[in-house]
Amino acid sequence: MRSLQRSGFIRALSLAVLILACPALALAAPSNKWRIQVSSDADSDGVVVFRVAPTDAAPVDIAVQVPKDARENHIARLIRDTLRARLGDRYRIEIDDGEDVLLKKHYGGADFDLTITQKTAAGVRITLDRE
Repeated sequence: MRSLQRSGFIRALSLAVLILACPALALAAPSNKWRIQVSSDADSDGVVVFRVAPTDAAPVDIAVQVPKDARENHIARLIRDTLRARLGDRYRIEIDDGEDVLLKKHYGGADFDLTITQKTAAGVRITLDRE
């Protein structure tokens, strides 16, 4: 009986670890518009890699280079410009409130998921919000 309880506990623990280790899988919900909120300045050179995953196409990874001492508004502009260069006309990409970037599908386009797959720029905080 004890071994059955132990194996049930181990399965539950394994599932919890999997969910925590893969938050993008657990929370994936495509949207037609995302807000990228940038806060704090960069304490080091680094990169932020975004994954744009439309429901009708393969995901695209986009690396944004962030220089040391870049302020949040500058980082938001870097994100906007890099996304525009890589995604072309498939999306509307604009700055909102100086430190936010809005990424929106064009009319008739597919909803998409947005995640951060890597962030090495120390000090920079980036929050992704579905809108």
